[in-house]
Amino acid sequence: MRIIRGTYKGRRFEIPHALKARPTTDFAKEALFNILDNRLNYEELSVLDLFSGTGSIGLEFVSRGARTVYCIEQYAVHTRFIRSVVEKLGIQNLRLIQGDVYQYIHRHPQVFDVIFADAPYNDPRLMELPDLIFEAGLLKPGGLLVVEHSKLQHFDMHPHWEETRVYGSVRFSFFSQKTP
Repeated sequence: MRIIRGTYKGRRFEIPHALKARPTTDFAKEALFNILDNRLNYEELSVLDLFSGTGSIGLEFVSRGARTVYCIEQYAVHTRFIRSVVEKLGIQNLRLIQGDVYQYIHRHPQVFDVIFADAPYNDPRLMELPDLIFEAGLLKPGGLLVVEHSKLQHFDMHPHWEETRVYGSVRFSFFSQKTP
């Protein structure tokens, strides 16, 4: 796993074989952040990374200067890996929560500027994620939700959907919380 840009640019971390995560490829991650670079001022952001896996996306936001990043990950082996990277880098503004994403959504303690969700592609609730997030009020007005998914899912009929970008087998669908 590699951090692409920012404070920790170029840092690489060996992902343990025990991790079950399907990390976002460097190619797709770089394309995603090129889009976000043109839309966001990272220094002001509060970010929620759902289904954090290796923590790659959350760490990239931290490296680019996000104010706070919350990573939610269910599996202990994954949270141990993320915690080890956070400790090695001395990161102070990443909060790691081990738990079920769907439970977290229903009992969220705050709202966020950006939410990134990379559920397992075969997660039977994947198509519900945007609705659950918007119904729970997790996004600030003007906030952005990015859902990573496979070609089998299509979100273009969702009322908050803006666009979907394709990078090989990876798709990112963008949703926005309209300002009142």
